[in-house]
Amino acid sequence: MQKRATNHFLHFTRKEKNGTVFILVIIFLLIATPFVYSFFFKEKNIDAGEFKTGMATLKIKSLDSSEKKYEKKYPENNYKKDIREYKTHDNSNAMNLFFFDPNTLSAEGWKKLGVRDKTIATIQNYLSKGGKFKQPEDIKKIWGLHEDQVSQMLPFVRIEQTSTQTSANFPAYEKKEYPKKTISIIDINNADSSTYISLPGIGPGYAKRILKFRDKLGGFYKIEQVAETFGLPDSTFQKIKSYLQVSGENIKQININTATLDELKEHPYIRYQIANAIIQYRTQHGNFVDVDDIKKIMLVSNELFGKLAPYLTVK
Repeated sequence: MQKRATNHFLHFTRKEKNGTVFILVIIFLLIATPFVYSFFFKEKNIDAGEFKTGMATLKIKSLDSSEKKYEKKYPENNYKKDIREYKTHDNSNAMNLFFFDPNTLSAEGWKKLGVRDKTIATIQNYLSKGGKFKQPEDIKKIWGLHEDQVSQMLPFVRIEQTSTQTSANFPAYEKKEYPKKTISIIDINNADSSTYISLPGIGPGYAKRILKFRDKLGGFYKIEQVAETFGLPDSTFQKIKSYLQVSGENIKQININTATLDELKEHPYIRYQIANAIIQYRTQHGNFVDVDDIKKIMLVSNELFGKLAPYLTVK
């Protein structure tokens, strides 16, 4: 039974045998096709000369189409002639390169550089009408001068700046002489806002701050106090220092025996803690006999006393 089942799976019908043979024939034909094709059809060798001739023909046709396009767009200009000249331009022309100034170079010099006569005539016409080459890159604007020529010439261009060109580019302005400003010495306790503004570096803002600080202090007793004005740079103070003088006639003093807490703390040199300590000491020990007595208050240092003393009184 097993042998009969095996024979059944390995047995091909007539239709299956024909199909298998057909597939094998197709495979054989596909494999043999390349060999048969090369035997009957040989590749044609391409002549290099013919290839170059064909490429040149295509290039000429392309230029001819460009001619027609420019003629239609710009009928008033003779672009056809210019394109033909471009066709005949030989980039291999020898160039005798040397340093030159395009503003002064003669026609013979341009010829040595390999420039065509028509282009030379264009350059000379431009210069005769007052045109100038201001920088080496300006030669790129010359009509008829090709890119390969420009790239070779540029390193040799030397444009000399004449005095006429310099004056034309940078007109000289007449130097005006202004009279020097005379600065007067001022009294820092009597000067008003306009007087302070006359000092170098002092504007309306700084003048207003100085006057405000002076009023709160009760007047200045030394020049260096001006430098304590809020926001005034030390560099500005150093500029005006030599123009300042001080008189101690208008110093406003505070009676530490009668002044209230609010009156004391309004002074720029007296903080709230100092003002409160003065009131507390006066309440506990009675009136101050002398201004020096406030040094008995621990919060009052020798430095602070030196600054405060001119503004204090006991009478």
